Amino acid sequence: MTTPETLGPRTGSAILRTALRRNVGAMAAGTLLMGLYQAGETAFPIALGLIVEHTMRGRGADALLLSIGALAVIITTVSLSWRFGMRILQKANTTEAHRWRVQVADRGLQPVARDHDLKSGEVLTIATEDADQTADIIEVVPLLISSLVAVLVAAVALGLADPRLGALVIAGTVAILSVLSVLSRRIGSSTREQQARVARAGAKVADLITGLRPLHGFGGNHAAFRSYRKVSTEARHQAVTVAVANGAYAGSAMALNAVLAAAVTLTAGWLAFDGRITIGELVMAVGLAQFIMEPLKMFSDMPKYVMMARASADRMALVLAAPAVAAPGTGRPAPGGDLEIDCVRYGALRALKFQVPAGAFVAIAAHQPRAAADLAAVLAVRVPPGAYEGVVRVGGQELADLSVAAIRAYLLVNPYEAEIFAGTLRTNIDPSGTSGSVPEAVEASLLTDVVALYPEGLDHGVRDRGANLSGGQRQRLSLARALAADREILVLHDPTTAVDAVTEQLIARRVAALRRGRTTLVITTSPAFLDAADRVLVLDEGVITAEDTHRNLLATDEDYGRAVAR
Repeated sequence: MTTPETLGPRTGSAILRTALRRNVGAMAAGTLLMGLYQAGETAFPIALGLIVEHTMRGRGADALLLSIGALAVIITTVSLSWRFGMRILQKANTTEAHRWRVQVADRGLQPVARDHDLKSGEVLTIATEDADQTADIIEVVPLLISSLVAVLVAAVALGLADPRLGALVIAGTVAILSVLSVLSRRIGSSTREQQARVARAGAKVADLITGLRPLHGFGGNHAAFRSYRKVSTEARHQAVTVAVANGAYAGSAMALNAVLAAAVTLTAGWLAFDGRITIGELVMAVGLAQFIMEPLKMFSDMPKYVMMARASADRMALVLAAPAVAAPGTGRPAPGGDLEIDCVRYGALRALKFQVPAGAFVAIAAHQPRAAADLAAVLAVRVPPGAYEGVVRVGGQELADLSVAAIRAYLLVNPYEAEIFAGTLRTNIDPSGTSGSVPEAVEASLLTDVVALYPEGLDHGVRDRGANLSGGQRQRLSLARALAADREILVLHDPTTAVDAVTEQLIARRVAALRRGRTTLVITTSPAFLDAADRVLVLDEGVITAEDTHRNLLATDEDYGRAVAR
């Protein structure tokens, strides 16, 4: 159960601190190995300078062989330390990104109040791109430290040859970082804006795909496309802005590093010409001047990645810090209980009051679709108990006193437009793979004809959002999933609006038979389900205005007959 105390970090900086704290061991090992790698890289031109120095002084073959052996050791150290250091850091990076993806996804699935109005497409972007960029901090810090080690080793080695060379490296590094820190702040602010606009474009795509058919039906698809084009164009322009900033940063870093390398090389040449350093020290200085460009480039790139990680962490905090719609309780309802709505006022509901006894099959015929949607939202805990008047009781206990996990294990509300996921028919019906009533659910939802169409049967592939299924097939697949969950209380909201009348009649009878002895509430105007119900409650203007069997209501209530006639 998620509580305010267990939500974890709620700000971008806290997220980064948590990531660093959780991976301190891997980062320490990675820093050690990457520092060894950079030290080895720095030692290579130093060793070359010593070999040249020994050769110039006429040392023997033994000294030359010893120097070559030392080079072999350095090369081996560089190779192995890089290999294992990056393996440790990348494994920690990938693991940390997965942790944040799971946490963001878990938070997105919880009934939370999204004050920042985040759409599902935005949450998806945060759970993927932003989680990855936030976890990059695990690699950034060790690489930053190891690059600093390389620069310091090079500065010390050059300083031993001549203090002016060491001072030049230190001063140049400070100047480069000072210039690039200004550019990195611009990249950070531009990246935050780009991520927000890309996320909004993703949300717009998700909304557009979901509503494409109804939009096309009344000719609103062109307006929707224009709206998406505007959002995507804004995202593209911002992406260009970020690319320009990154290009300016990379170009400046490369130019400044090249200037420093050239300055070190020219200064070393002048000192050698003046006789203040030896030829071997000149070779070492030229080699270090060339080598130092790599760690300097890495070192100068790190502020940019730090700012990008911070921007992504701030985005994740929007989801992780979203308050719950209500502080969940800890209770669990008693098995076999009933469902009671006691004077609930919310939206179109006006002091709604009714009770579904344990084991009953009850239908609600709502004259206004808005009232049906509001009732389904309240029962699905998409509305906090504090946002409506009255009480909802499940198994004799108030909804506000129950934990979210207990509610979901006991009460299932199958929405009007349930999601269909990429996978197979079987994984959509039984996502956890633990249901023991999949065959019965397939039979009751009349999904058997769909299964029979394909040689793979239930293992037939389903595209994202059920793109390769018809509207009726998607509805039956969603209904089969709800039935396979086998909850104590099942609420169905318009489960067969896209199904023909004959099929709907068969489904209603089979669902009633399968759910016999279990509490079932169907919010619908379907004559087939109304006729299959033990009793029908008429919901009009937010209150229950009549209660009887479907056939008695048809005979006595003209308004009811007109509302459910097809």
